[in-house]
Amino acid sequence: MIKGIGHIAIKVEDMEKSLHFYCDILGFKHAFEIRNDAEDPWIEYLKVAPGQFVELFHGGKNKAEAVNDAIGMDHVCFEVEDIQEIADQLKKNGITLDVEPTRGKDRNFQCWAKDPDGNRIEFMQLETDSPQAKA
Repeated sequence: MIKGIGHIAIKVEDMEKSLHFYCDILGFKHAFEIRNDAEDPWIEYLKVAPGQFVELFHGGKNKAEAVNDAIGMDHVCFEVEDIQEIADQLKKNGITLDVEPTRGKDRNFQCWAKDPDGNRIEFMQLETDSPQAKA
């Protein structure tokens, strides 16, 4: 069912410094950006290897300022063959979905759940017309 890790997501306070670190220093390639509904910058996608990405989210704040927007790791994403299959498997095993299968702004199908420690997990079915597939 699980094909691999699709991406990691990190909320950052200073996008320019983060892009410099990940792209200029570590050598990741800036693949594309996703804007929010107001057309403001929201996520910068960095390509690590074919099908593997780091998402940098704009607007992270120091952990002392805001728990929900704290700088640091946000979630892990597992790429799946069939979004409905994984959703059904999770529910069958008593896992509550935080988000039912839906199509995201990047055109991929996704659903969300938490692990036993409350860590957020995204399950993503990569679509051929998505920016990740084209990057």
